[in-house]
Amino acid sequence: MAETCVIGDVTVGDGAQLAVIAGPCALEGVGMAVEIGELVRDCCIDLGLQYVFKASFDKANRTSAGSKRGPGLGDGLAQLAEVRAALGVPVVTDVHDPSQAESVAQVVDCLQVPAFLCRQTDLLVACGEAALNHGRAVAVKKGQFLSPEEMAGPVGKLGAVGCHNVMLMERGTFFGYHRLVNDFIGLGDLMDLTVDGETAGPVCFDCTHSTQLPGETATTGGRPERAPMLARAAVAAGVHAVFLECHQDPSKATSDSATMLRLEEVPALLRSLAAISVVLRAETGAASSASGLSR
Repeated sequence: MAETCVIGDVTVGDGAQLAVIAGPCALEGVGMAVEIGELVRDCCIDLGLQYVFKASFDKANRTSAGSKRGPGLGDGLAQLAEVRAALGVPVVTDVHDPSQAESVAQVVDCLQVPAFLCRQTDLLVACGEAALNHGRAVAVKKGQFLSPEEMAGPVGKLGAVGCHNVMLMERGTFFGYHRLVNDFIGLGDLMDLTVDGETAGPVCFDCTHSTQLPGETATTGGRPERAPMLARAAVAAGVHAVFLECHQDPSKATSDSATMLRLEEVPALLRSLAAISVVLRAETGAASSASGLSR
């Protein structure tokens, strides 16, 4: 595999600036998406961070059959194309079915495999082949039911079709009923994961989905007030990217209203993440220099 993942003009991995993957959970129109993307993009530019816009055209894994799912493949990809052009940044969206992969890869820069589907061979193969055909990346979320070491399986399936432009994503692990936990020893293990003797890929930490309370009620609950703390801890631990979902008014969002951050809260969080990243990079650089001198 590779130590870096290239998403459009953003390089995620060791030696690169911290990347921020952010946007609403589900698409709710181009205007709303661009408003969110512009604020996050401009903050990232000011802070020297990299930015990738995220939104979903379909939310197939919902607690309730009555939950809103998004605009669907055709309209959703058209919206994502408009957003990508308006913001001038790469875009990532999730893929739920192998039949969607080729169409998605024609529009977005990174195909995201949802956590609950991370072991689905046909989906991984379709995403890997589509990514290769169009020069895209594949991001795979670690299933809530998997150990870090078991992510070698999904990475190996992508590698088997020649897809090595891969990023792994951590979003919490099941801890009994209605609870996710973040194991930072496990996060370190995920960052150190190798497949066939090579680095599995850079790691992104999903700070908002990590606060979910799955199945708590008819819709998934959450503790979004803890997301900034988790994000800061993950950046201090050395992750290469942070994923977060945000919305102008989460209470009115069509999906994941219980876990998204308010858009107005994002700039302060990004400032703290940038500050931690600067310190960490300086320490890493100093350690490398000292190692070189010791030789």
